[in-house]
Order: sequence, then C-alpha cells, then structure tokens
Amino acid sequence: MHYRARHTSFRAIIAVACIALLGITPTHVAKAQEKTVPVFKDGMAQIVPGFQDSTAWIHQELWVETGFDTDGDGKPDRMHVDVTRQRQTETEGLKVSVVYESSPYFSGTSGPRANLWDVKQEVGATPPQRVHQPEIPFKAVNPRISSDLINEWVPRGFAVVHSEAPGTGLSQGCPTVGDTPERMAPKAVVDWLNGRAKGFTTETGNEQVYATWSTGKVGMIGTSYNGTLPLAAATTGVKGLEVVIPVSPNTSYYHYYRTNGLVRHPGGWLGEDVDFLYDFIHSGDPATRAYCNATYRDGLFAQAGARDRATGDFDEFWNKRDLLNFVGGIKAAVLLAHGFNDWNVVPEHSIRIYNKMKADGQPVSIYLHQGGHGGNPPADMVNEWFSHYLYGVDNGVEKAPPVWIVHEEAAQAAEAKAIEARIAAGPPADSMAARRPRRGGPRPPRTLPTPYASFPVPGSTPVVMYARGDGNSVGTLTTSPQKTQIKQTLVDDVSFSGSALATAEQSPHRLLFATGVLTDTVHLSGTSRITLRLASSKPAANLTVWLVQLPFDSTDIAVSAQEGLITRGWADPQNYRSLTHGGNYDSEIPGEKLVPGKFYNMTFDIEPDDEIIPAGKRIGVMIMSSDREFTLWPKPGTELTVDLSGSSFTLPIVGGVEALKSAGAIK
Repeated sequence: MHYRARHTSFRAIIAVACIALLGITPTHVAKAQEKTVPVFKDGMAQIVPGFQDSTAWIHQELWVETGFDTDGDGKPDRMHVDVTRQRQTETEGLKVSVVYESSPYFSGTSGPRANLWDVKQEVGATPPQRVHQPEIPFKAVNPRISSDLINEWVPRGFAVVHSEAPGTGLSQGCPTVGDTPERMAPKAVVDWLNGRAKGFTTETGNEQVYATWSTGKVGMIGTSYNGTLPLAAATTGVKGLEVVIPVSPNTSYYHYYRTNGLVRHPGGWLGEDVDFLYDFIHSGDPATRAYCNATYRDGLFAQAGARDRATGDFDEFWNKRDLLNFVGGIKAAVLLAHGFNDWNVVPEHSIRIYNKMKADGQPVSIYLHQGGHGGNPPADMVNEWFSHYLYGVDNGVEKAPPVWIVHEEAAQAAEAKAIEARIAAGPPADSMAARRPRRGGPRPPRTLPTPYASFPVPGSTPVVMYARGDGNSVGTLTTSPQKTQIKQTLVDDVSFSGSALATAEQSPHRLLFATGVLTDTVHLSGTSRITLRLASSKPAANLTVWLVQLPFDSTDIAVSAQEGLITRGWADPQNYRSLTHGGNYDSEIPGEKLVPGKFYNMTFDIEPDDEIIPAGKRIGVMIMSSDREFTLWPKPGTELTVDLSGSSFTLPIVGGVEALKSAGAIK
C-alpha cells in the first residue's frame, strides 16, 4: 500500500472514532455532506425541490456604483438593484449563476398617451412644441423591484437580479434614452456580480455589499426596452456577461422613429418621439428631475442636429443611439428573437444586428416568428442556452443551426399535435410550456420553429419584377421590363387606411400591381427592394410601399400576416440621393426639397419577412403616400407620379423565378 493511501485510511479511522465518541452516526455524516445543487437533465436546468420554498429565498436590495454622472451632482450615479437567491447560497456556500433583467419601466410610466406630437402637419414643416407628459409619481420605497423571472429560474438554481435604468425608480441619474449610460449601467451590475464594482446597502451610504454567492456568469433576457438593454450591455464586452437573449430589441432609435429619411412612428404610438419616451420613463428622484429635463429633454434632445422632426435626416444624435456601431465589442453569445409582424419595433432591428455579427464571425443566432411585438424563443431553447453558457452544460446549443423560423402554415397542425401529446402524457411535473406572455404584445403561435443555416433561408433568390397596366385598379406584375414610358399618378389622402386601399377594386389614392393567382404555395424569405422613378407635386411627401396578398383580408393585420399584409416600408423622396446605393440609406447625404414635377430615382428596402403565401392568393405591390398608422398626416392632394419604365420590385423568392412560374404567379 502506498503511503498516501495508508495515511488517508488512518485519518479516516481516527475521524470515525471521534464521531462515535460524539454520538454521531455515519448516516448523519452523509446527510450533513449532502448539498443542494443545480440539476440538469437532457441539457436543461430542472426544478430542484430544495430550491422551491420561496419563503426561504434571500432577497437583497442594493445600489451599484457606475462610472458616469448624468444628474450633474459630481458623484457617480448608483443603480438600484434587487437580488433573489436560494437560501443555500447563505447556508451551504452555494455559488450560483445569474439571470438578469434591467428596465426603465419597473417603477411605472407616465400614464395615458395624451401629449404625443400632433401628426396633422405638412411633411417637411417644423411642428409646434408638444405639451409634456405629467410627471410620474415617485416611489420612495421599492425593495422588490420586480417579480419577473424569479419563479421560473430560482427553483432551477439561478439567482435572479433586476436593476432600474438610470433616472428611473430609485436609480440615480437621468434618462439619456439610448446614449452611453444605458450601455454602461447594466455593465456596472455585471461588474458587481464579478467583484469589480462597488455595491452599497443604501443609495447614499458607504456600507458595501458583496456578491460572494455569484459564480460571475450572467445571462440577460427581456422584451422591447428590456430587450434593448441586454444587447446594449453586451456591446461593452463586459467580462462575465456570457449570454443575452434580446426579444424585440430596439437596436437604433433612428430606425425606431425614422425610416429612410422619413418621420415614421412606431406602431400603436402615432406621434411618439424620443422626447416623449423620456417623459414616459422618467420616474426618478424628484430632486433631480428639473436638472434632467433642462439638460436632456429640453436641452440636448431639442438642439439643432438632434431629433429633427422637420426633415427626418440622420445625424450624430441618432448615430450615438445606434447599437450597430458597437456590436464589435460583443463577447457574449447572442440569441435574438423577433416577430415578422412587429410594427412597434420593426423586424429590421434584429436582422441588421444578426447580419453584422454573422459577417464578423461573432456567436449569434436568431429566432423569428409570425407574431407581433414580443414573443420569447421556446422555453426549452432559452433553458438550454442559459444552462450551456451559465453552467457549462454540454447540450450542443453552440453547434445548432443559427436561424429558427416559425412558419404560419404549420401552426394549427403543430399546435393540435402538441395538445394531443400533452393530453396523452398527462400534466408534467416540470413544465415550462405555458408561461404567461411577456409584456409588450401577444404571444405568437406556439409552434416548433424550423432550423435553417441562414436568413434569408437557403434557396431564396432575388426576383426582379415590373409593373404593367392600370395601378389605380389592379395592374400586373411580370418579370418582363416595361420598355415604354408609362406614367401613373396617385393622390395622397390620409383619411384612407392602407388596408382600405388594398381592399378597394379601384382607387385614385394608390397604385396596385399583382401577380397571377397562385396554384401552389410560394415561400418569400428575405428583404424586398423597391426601385422607383418618382415625381411629386410638392417639395416634400410621404412614400409608403406595402407587399400584400390579394384578396386582402384586413381583419388582423396588426398581429398576423396569415392573410392580407405581408410586409411594408417607408421612405422620404427628399432623400433620393441617399437611396440610390443598393437600397441602403446613406446617412451622410442630407435630404433636399423636391422640384415639383421633376422625376427622381430612388431605391430602398422594406421590412424583411419570411412567409409562405398560400394557393389562391395573388402577390401584390401597393404604392401609396401617407400611411395613417405610421406617418405624418398632411392635407390631402399631394400627387405622386411613378414612371413604370424606371421602376422595379425585387422580391426574395425561395426557388426564384421557377418557383413563381410553377405556382402560376407569372407566365
């Protein structure tokens, strides 16, 4: 026998003798040595009975010191944070990883949308100043910031952390709405969880609190603004932030409030702009509100070169609030999630980040569904990502296909099959299948997504189509160019909605062109590109393009593209020089007033989509001016004239021209 073995055996004999003298049996020793730890099965974190007793959970409130001072008091702003963790992190020395959500909404918002910008104005005009929103009542005590995520993740062996964004709730500072402090505030919290930043037991005191229970590995998740902040934090490259799951994130405030040089509002928030959003979230300390208002809302945001509602042009104000500029710093794995029919935060927000990260070789995946605003990836997928990146579980997520798309044609069949299976199996002991919807919109159909190697999906090919015939009724789309110059005119009238114009058999207020009736399904996947040779009767005008299915069904266009609206986009003809380089908006070229009657060439992209268009439908392109759900509302009468010989529509069709011919769309 080796010395080390003999020595160990001797020590064991002595230990057993001592235990016997104390009246402690070996069974007692085994139980004392058993510790409650996270459990993983099939690559996912499971509910652990020892973590389930919510009355034993430890709740902490603290303030984390940042490296910025937005409220002008000469001291670093501190962020209000809460922690919920298992009692074993205190009694058994257990170290756990963290699921973290940050938000400007936790302490409430400014209530009814009563003081938005008045959209009833001419395009290109400077609007009168709006009335500010009423102030948000201040919550002087708020030890439990949020209950989000706690019941889902604490029983599975994760601590849950929340923080309030700068200038909201009990976090110090001012809301800067997309500027650098919003990136750095959650970074500071991740730093505290890794022992690199200071946390204090009170807002102004000096008693420190430490995250000795943390493994240092953090994952962030959230929807809408709460989805923007995880991506913003990731751009800092902060060590310890291992994975982020941004759901419907606003990745650019320009892309949120403008499109291709045009003033364009988020769906459901007609008249909103960045200063309104400031009012909407500014729930921080009343003692600093006057300073914050003067410095940001009425100062920086209102200065020349900031949010310009007269031209809609891009400038340095917007550039600072675009996360695409900072994605090179991301070290965390990213799983983006977005709905193709999200007209609040339009789908290009996530697609542009995915494309950039993919091109740069960074770890990124994307889950795309047919719903509206919000919609987490499947619960099992989220669990697998957190289990792998926060606990090192070898479940293969890093090798999985990067793109997951829910297709609407399989929704009913998949849901029915899933319900049958659940009934047959009985209620599971540990089900994550029926969680409540995230705030911000309806949950998409609960169908399994299809994996792909890319978006657009493999086989998607740009097909250039041309307009012929009378667009005031319904002209045709063909792959043969229009060689003869043919000019067609529409008259703007915002009193007609887009759905009403798409439904009408004839209208002077739009131009509509469509394929033949489909005899088979057609799969559209990617971004459609619009090229127009256009003249306006006025120096400025709205321009809107819808891609539609005919006959048009407008019953549910805000939520589902099953029928009716496929996708849409907007552009400012004044920015024609910015819209001639492959459909990409060139922010360096400002708009200019149009010469009435003069034709201009412009090319721009509309919102990306993936949709299977059923047999019996026609694919249509509709051109109109004002879009009453999104644009300004000028007085009726502006005429837009389109030269069909200089115009085309490039659609991303899986299978290309042959797929359209096979389905009877074209001859």
